[in-house]
Order: sequence, then C-alpha cells, then structure tokens
Amino acid sequence: MTITTLSSRQFNQDASKAKKAAKTGPVFITDRGRPAHVLLTFEHYQKITHGHTSIADLLAMPGAQDVEFEIPVMVDLAQAADLL
Repeated sequence: MTITTLSSRQFNQDASKAKKAAKTGPVFITDRGRPAHVLLTFEHYQKITHGHTSIADLLAMPGAQDVEFEIPVMVDLAQAADLL
C-alpha cells in the first residue's frame, strides 16, 4: 500500500491524479502542511468499515427525505417495579 500526500492546492489543481493515487493507497490532503483529509477508494472505505453503514450515512443519502414510514405506537411498556 502506497501513501500519497498532496497539498490542498495540488489536489484542487489535479483531482484526477489524486483519484489515481487512491487506487494504490490512501491520499493525505494537507492544509498548511497539516493532514486535513484522506481520500480513499470506496472499496477501501468499505473494507475498513467492514461494510457497515451508519444511520447518519443512510439519512444523508439523496432521496432519504422522501421515504415514508410509520412508527408503530408502543403501548403498555411500563411495568411496576418489584422492590422486594
């Protein structure tokens, strides 16, 4: 795995170079010499997250606001505490 480091300016000027570099490993993008972002291929991202999708990722998906669902009303959830 090759790690590539690009400045923000280099990334902005040649995004295709960064995408090609991401195929061989992560690309660190720096702001004022400090790492600020990491570019990964989607396959590598899935590998390191074990393919799990968070609820935040799902809610951020385009069209998520148009999904209709009903939340069932739960009744009789409360129970008396047995203190003895």
